[in-house]
Amino acid sequence: MPLAATTPPRLITLICFTALSTLSLNMFLPSLSTMADEFEVDYGLMTLAVAGYLGVTAVLMLVVGPLSDRFGRRPVMLWALAVFTIASLVCAMTESIGAFLAARVFQGAMISGWAISSAVVRDTTPPKEAASKLGYIAMAMAVAPMLGPLAGGLLDELFGWRATFLTLTGLGVLCFVLAWIDLGETNNNRSDTMAAQIRRYPGLLRAREFWGYAVCMAFSVGAFYSFLAGAPLVAVGMLGLSPAELGFYMGTVTAGFSFGAFLSGRYAARFRLTTMMIAGRLVSLVGLSSALLLFLLGHGDVLILFGGTLFVGIGNGLTLPSSNAGSLSVRPKLAGSASGLAGAVTLGIGSLLSTLSGTAVAGSPDPMVLLSILIACVVIGLLAALEVRRLDRRAMAVA
Repeated sequence: MPLAATTPPRLITLICFTALSTLSLNMFLPSLSTMADEFEVDYGLMTLAVAGYLGVTAVLMLVVGPLSDRFGRRPVMLWALAVFTIASLVCAMTESIGAFLAARVFQGAMISGWAISSAVVRDTTPPKEAASKLGYIAMAMAVAPMLGPLAGGLLDELFGWRATFLTLTGLGVLCFVLAWIDLGETNNNRSDTMAAQIRRYPGLLRAREFWGYAVCMAFSVGAFYSFLAGAPLVAVGMLGLSPAELGFYMGTVTAGFSFGAFLSGRYAARFRLTTMMIAGRLVSLVGLSSALLLFLLGHGDVLILFGGTLFVGIGNGLTLPSSNAGSLSVRPKLAGSASGLAGAVTLGIGSLLSTLSGTAVAGSPDPMVLLSILIACVVIGLLAALEVRRLDRRAMAVA
């Protein structure tokens, strides 16, 4: 084994960690029905491999961040990768549905890739430059969900569903080696004890700026989750799209996010965090409001619907890197904790909004219902961004 790293990691290393945390969620989705047949269980039980994973990762986000603040980014990331790799191998080899679902729980350790990558960026760069780097990392979070199911489906067709988890095992090994040789410790403000770490935490919870950033991030992502839950019902039930057409149009939002994240990577370092956040919310609001207006005037169709939701992706790509960087900058000594808490809030609100959107659209599969829900999410995110800007200006005036 090469010598352990002692310098901060390259950006590509952090991108790899983040991409793997996303791949572990959805790479096996095309195989769910095949897996249900092989394990001889209902499809509904098999979906616990997704729903249970999301629940576990939301809880782990609250744990991973404080642990990395106390013990360091490097050891927590190495342990997480080791646990993920072993769990992936168990998923690939087991014949028991119980063992498979238990291993899926431990695969959730890979959510550390997202939380720790964000914290490392904040450890090593000032806020505006951090937003730029996080923009490029966010592109991995957009591209991985598009490529993951495609690769998983191909592996299943050629070698069977277990090949997907063997591939995740191999990627876990590669990322562990990458972490060993390139992830030097970046947390130079570790607490002496966990108790001392916990005593710092209320300061983060009381910080209104942190909650402004977190709420903006949560409702920006929540708009995307609401879209995922509601768009299929509207597109198929009212607009009559085929599954293939639906898949194409759904992908446009992810493509929009990639473009917005690229713009963040290029330009976030030149502007204030709140400027990028507000710009992203306004882009989303203009696109969605224009689509809603056209539907109200009787000119709506599938292109208008997905043309409007495309701006959700672009706006999120502009907003999320800066809101993420901002949440980590409120209490720099608690960057890991902030990353975990903001991530947990985002996952929790996103899950709730997804459920609400699916229920509302199921009752009335009307594009205007879906667009109204998305606009409400965007407006709440915009108000949170404006509140952060107000707090920033007040702090500057006092200083």
